[in-house]
Amino acid sequence: MHIYPLHSWDVSHAEAIRLQETLRGQVIVENRLGDVRAVAGVDVAVQGDVARAAVVVLRYPELDPLEVVCAERPVAFPYVPGLLAFREAPAVLAGCAELRTEPDLFLFDGHGLAHPRRMGLACHLGLCLDKPAIGCAKSRLCGEQEELAPDAGAWVPLRDGPEIIGAVVRTRQGTKPVYVSIGHKVDLETAICYVLATCRPSHAGDRAYRLPEPCRLAHRAAQSAGGYSSSRVTTSSSVPR
Repeated sequence: MHIYPLHSWDVSHAEAIRLQETLRGQVIVENRLGDVRAVAGVDVAVQGDVARAAVVVLRYPELDPLEVVCAERPVAFPYVPGLLAFREAPAVLAGCAELRTEPDLFLFDGHGLAHPRRMGLACHLGLCLDKPAIGCAKSRLCGEQEELAPDAGAWVPLRDGPEIIGAVVRTRQGTKPVYVSIGHKVDLETAICYVLATCRPSHAGDRAYRLPEPCRLAHRAAQSAGGYSSSRVTTSSSVPR
């Protein structure tokens, strides 16, 4: 798929912040979705000075595996909360460039607008890919919330002052919530709907998971991707379950 190089990733801390503040005005916060037939989950594992990105593409709505791409790239940017795109994006984009299946929607394990400068990983990479993108993070970076009901599917707004920057969503009863926000080309209600729709329900004999299936499988693939020195495509049967 096509990658749009917005800037160099080899920048200083100050330049990274300036780029975020410049690019945030380009994020589209309304739906530009067509038919969604393939959804990609993206996660990155950093070990030492190497970032391993996994992009897992699932057929939608069936959630059947279509493709997995894993890519490794050297980590050149230090760990700074709020600037993770500059640390992780080169590996993610290397993986996306190798995809044979073009996703209609990306779910990133990270934040979108729920970010101090409204420019989290899902926003940044949504712009680089020019694709609809959703941030689905396991922990809160900023904002405040009201008490959340314990039921699966319950959600409350995540606010930064008077501004709604995302949603706190309970995907499974009895588990911690996830933090959902707009990445690019979706509105918040749509983002919440797709996060819930891509979580596997609990059926007899099956286990329900807290994370959406694309993100869960991407996390598994990134953690188990050791040994890949460059971008690599695996068959759908190799998707970790």
